[in-house]
Amino acid sequence: MSNAEFGLFVLFLFLLLAAARVCGCFFVRFHQPRVVGEILAGVLFGPSLLGRYAHLLSETNFTDPAGPSGHVLFFLYDFGLLLLMFASGAETKGLFRRHDSRQVAWLGAVGTGLPFVAALVVMPFLRLSQFAGHVHARLPLILVMAIAVAVTSIPVISKIFHDLEILHTRFARLVLGVAVIEDVFLWAILAIATALAESGAVPRGKIVTHVLVTILYFAAGILIAPRILRRINRARWNVLLSNSPIAYAVVILFAYTGIAALLNVSLVFAAFLAGYAVVADTELLGRAIASISEVSFAVFIPIYFAVVGYRLDLGHSFSFTMITVFLVVSSAAKIVSAILGARAGGFSFRDSLNLANALNARGGPGIVLASVAFDAGIISASFYTTLVVVAIVTSQMAGAWLGRIVRRGEPLLSPQGPEFRAEGQTTCSRLRNRSRLQIA
Repeated sequence: MSNAEFGLFVLFLFLLLAAARVCGCFFVRFHQPRVVGEILAGVLFGPSLLGRYAHLLSETNFTDPAGPSGHVLFFLYDFGLLLLMFASGAETKGLFRRHDSRQVAWLGAVGTGLPFVAALVVMPFLRLSQFAGHVHARLPLILVMAIAVAVTSIPVISKIFHDLEILHTRFARLVLGVAVIEDVFLWAILAIATALAESGAVPRGKIVTHVLVTILYFAAGILIAPRILRRINRARWNVLLSNSPIAYAVVILFAYTGIAALLNVSLVFAAFLAGYAVVADTELLGRAIASISEVSFAVFIPIYFAVVGYRLDLGHSFSFTMITVFLVVSSAAKIVSAILGARAGGFSFRDSLNLANALNARGGPGIVLASVAFDAGIISASFYTTLVVVAIVTSQMAGAWLGRIVRRGEPLLSPQGPEFRAEGQTTCSRLRNRSRLQIA
């Protein structure tokens, strides 16, 4: 990369980050999710708007993976996502508590399983030609549509929870616990769909091995690694922690993601588990995690969401009817199913409605699903645009709903017995006394 190319790229990053921060603050001003403003800032500079008319932007393809600027931009994009998941895992203590297992099971089985199965049952009886891509593979298309109905965004909902300052609550633990487990299942289904589209047959051995490895990695990250790291944290020979606790935390993140890459496990899960495993049981480590989170949410994470928007081209086969119908049907299916799952888990209707709206956010995974399916030729350009718009709109809906509850100073979950009452009252008091609210 020449000096001129590097200077142009730095100018682009400056504009992208500045626009993301400004648009995010603008959305916050009107009590809307900050993350939607950051995504729309990327759309502003992308091929949908300014990139189509601005001479400098239209001639420079910063997202070209073969170009030097594309390599750097995608590194920042991926690194921002890893830092978001790391910070979310670090702030979500006790994600899988034993007394929450029944509620998580009901929310996952009914809230995710019901819309997925319902889509599998209904879709074969519909005409899907306008949704199909160039490979014209009906079964992969049905699987992708079922995933699109059931998916929940871990990155976006984590960002919303962080900016609402509720990542430490039981509400956040329940939603993220369900989202992590459901994504293991749904991404395995996506692997089957893409394999079917490519070869017309399911490579069963490969898929079963991949799912088993993912589950084992997940279990080790939740049950074994935190205990090992606690001992390492207290070890006298651990000079890296005592001399550079920030570097120590980042090394753990890199170790988790490196091992996950070798095992072909999702790096999103790896980064989340790395943050979960880094228990801030010392003052040094607590300050290190706080510093990493502060820099991440100020720079890298806004760049990540802005690049998500920058990569979109909403001008390709925009169908208002398709977007409206799929948005209404998929949101209704997800919300109703999540309410039924929450009610079966013992929550009140009000609490169930809050959980359902949070689980309806499609966000990044919805966009990734659209990109993977479109690149594989499973879905059409118009349905690709539909999935992207639905992902953004449902994220905005979830953030606006939760923000409204929080601004009122109401708890997202009603106190359920002595062990939860203190947490609910503390959270409610903290939210009422907060002088300035930042909504994702």
